[in-house]
Amino acid sequence: MLILTAAWVVPVSRPPILDGRVAVENGAIAWVGGPWDAGAPDGPVQDLGRGVLLPGLVNAHCHLELSHLKGRLDRSGGFAHWVEDLVAQRGGDGPGKVRAATARAIREVEGTGTVAIADVSNEVAHVDLLEASRLEAVVFHELLGWDPARAEAILEDAEAHRPRGQHRVPVRLAAHAPHSVSPALFAGLMERGGPAAIHLAESAEESRFLLRGDGAWMRFLKRRGLGDLPFDPPGVSPVRYVDELGALRPGLVAAHCVYVDGADRMRLAARGVHVAVCPRSNLNLGVGLPPVPELLDAGVRLCLGTDSLASVDSLDLIDDAAALHEEYPDVEPAVIVQMATLNGAQALGLEDLGAIAPGMRAELAFARAERVPADPAAFLVSGEARPRRVEL
Repeated sequence: MLILTAAWVVPVSRPPILDGRVAVENGAIAWVGGPWDAGAPDGPVQDLGRGVLLPGLVNAHCHLELSHLKGRLDRSGGFAHWVEDLVAQRGGDGPGKVRAATARAIREVEGTGTVAIADVSNEVAHVDLLEASRLEAVVFHELLGWDPARAEAILEDAEAHRPRGQHRVPVRLAAHAPHSVSPALFAGLMERGGPAAIHLAESAEESRFLLRGDGAWMRFLKRRGLGDLPFDPPGVSPVRYVDELGALRPGLVAAHCVYVDGADRMRLAARGVHVAVCPRSNLNLGVGLPPVPELLDAGVRLCLGTDSLASVDSLDLIDDAAALHEEYPDVEPAVIVQMATLNGAQALGLEDLGAIAPGMRAELAFARAERVPADPAAFLVSGEARPRRVEL
C-alpha cells in the first residue's frame, strides 16, 4: 500500500480535497480522502508537494499518423484549402518517415499527463506502436468513400487490414464525415456495428454541401474526379442527416460539432452521442468553435481532444483545456477538467479510468505549482499547469 499526498487532490467524481491522500494498492485506487477522514489506511507516504493530483488525461480525438505533417500545411486559406493541402502532402513521405514521426508523437503524449488516447487512423499501420506504449488506446479505423459503388470494396479492405489475434488496443470502424462517406458506406458500417466515430459539423463548407450540394466541398470533389457522382443534397444539417441515416447512435464519438443549432444539440443529447471538442484545431483552421455552453445546457456529453499535429502545435491535452477556458471563461473549470478526464474515458469505454475513486486504476497525473492554488480546477485550465504522469 502506497499513500500519495498532495496539496490538492481532484478526484473528478467528487469535490476537490485539500491536503488529500490517495492510497494505491496493486495498481488500483484503494482509498481517497482528507487527512482527518476515517478509515485512512497505513503505508509508506509519497508526498508530491505543492500542486494538484488528478486522474490521467484522456485525449478523445487525435490523428497520430498525420504527425509527419507538423508545421507543413497552410492554415490560412480556409478549411477546404487545408484539406486539399493535407491530401496533397500526406503521401509525400515514405512509410519510414511517417512511422518515425508517429513514434515521436506517441512519446510526446506519454511525456504529458495523458494516459489514454483515441487514435483516428486511415491506414491502421501503427497499432503496434500503441501496443508497445504506456498509453491505453482505442484506434478508430476511419473509412472514406464518396462513390457508392466502392462501398463494399472499402469495407472488405478494412476487414482485410483488421489486426488479427489478441491485442491490447481495440480497432473500431469509423466514418470520416457526412460529406465524404456515401450513404451506401454508412449502411455497410452500420451493418458491422459502426460507425464508432465520425467528424461531424466541423465546417461551414460541410453544412453548405449538405444543404445545397455546392460550394467549396463540391469544387474539391470535382477536382478529385468525383463531382459527377449522383448526389441529392438532403437540405438538412449534418447532425440531422447522420441521424436520419441511422448512424447517430449511443456511444458514437463525434468530433468537433461546431455548426449545430438547438435541434441538433437536442438530437446529440437524446442519442447519447459523445462530442469530442478540439478547440485549438478549430481556431487554427478558422472554422469557429462549438457552442460549448449551449451543448452543456442541452445535456450533450462533452470530452476533449487535440486533433493532429497537422492542425495544432502540440499533443498536450492540457493546452486544449486552457484554450477552451480562455474562449469560454464562464464554463466552470471543473467541467473542463471532467471533459479532459472522466468524460473522455467514458467516451472510449475505459470505465476504470478518468476518476480517483476506489477500484479505479491508479493512472494519475500531477501538476506542480509554485504556491498552493486557491482553486485547483482553475489552476489546471489556467495555462500555467503542466500535468505529468505520476510514476508509481
